[in-house]
Amino acid sequence: MLAEPAPGMRPGPTNSLVDVAGLRVGHAHRVGGGYRTGTTVVLAPPEGVVAGVDVRGAAPGTRETELLDPRNLVERVHAVVLSGGSAYGLSAACGVMDGLADAGIGFPVAGGVVPIVPAAVIYDLGRGGDFRATPDAALGAAAYAAARYGGAARHATAPPTASGSIGAGAGAMAGGLAGGVGTASAVLPGGVTVAALAVVNAAGSVLDPAGATLAGVRYGLPGEFGHLRRPDPAEAGAWQPDKVTSFNTTIGVVATDLTLTKAQCGKLAGVAHDGLARAIRPAHTMVDGDTVFGLAACARPAPGPDGLQDVLAAAADVFSRAVAHAMLAATGREDAPAYLDVFPSVLGGDR
Repeated sequence: MLAEPAPGMRPGPTNSLVDVAGLRVGHAHRVGGGYRTGTTVVLAPPEGVVAGVDVRGAAPGTRETELLDPRNLVERVHAVVLSGGSAYGLSAACGVMDGLADAGIGFPVAGGVVPIVPAAVIYDLGRGGDFRATPDAALGAAAYAAARYGGAARHATAPPTASGSIGAGAGAMAGGLAGGVGTASAVLPGGVTVAALAVVNAAGSVLDPAGATLAGVRYGLPGEFGHLRRPDPAEAGAWQPDKVTSFNTTIGVVATDLTLTKAQCGKLAGVAHDGLARAIRPAHTMVDGDTVFGLAACARPAPGPDGLQDVLAAAADVFSRAVAHAMLAATGREDAPAYLDVFPSVLGGDR
């Protein structure tokens, strides 16, 4: 049974993160020649967006997260980088910084600007065959160009609204299945938009413990997952992952078009972790570095207490939905079959 969404809530026009005014998304990845990894950039308008963060996993790989503490100086960020490559992949943010700096975008200081670019990474080392084949500044620059110029950019590897084994999720795995990038949005009855983008690479299972239905599907909006059927019990009984990798991590962004404070953005990110934990079991383990950034585009006025509560509730559900979309769109490979490869009956047996 699906959880009941708030009355009147609907997906945004693209059911993706770019439904939040001013946000753009770019993906770039390398697959082949030892690589199976990539980078995803969430690009803010030139003035930036207010940002917070919540790190729940015990093995995070991050950059500039301390800056997002409400006690610290900078209020706005100019991009968020989500990347494969474990700690090596943090270098992708350097390419994004260079692109922003060349455009004159950043925090103003004497003599120029310093772009503020927080980042988080997943562990996907060796999944293309070469342990050191990881995202670098050039791949970050390609993802930045894809975000800035749209899906037609020369280095873009997927449209900004896409889900699946793309960008930072190119080498992702979740509980033995192919993972990836997923995105979803919700428009509340008053017109406020809340959206999420998740890179699903979890140690835990994305399956409902009572069967093989994706746990995040439960939080879908009317019609969103209506094409899915309950998996055949024989398929569910036969599924056993060949192996579960020892290091993982699910990362992502949740955003709204409301005006929020830095502290409220941190709370937005924290509640999105509730949605992560509903869609992945267990979450926040010792081998996951689960990290979520919360962004406020400030295109709408600040909410009152009731309005903020509605946004927080939507943030949890939209992150769960993004996890489900990542798994449904993932592409299977030799070391990790796709969910739809293992459970074809969810589509009535037709692929």
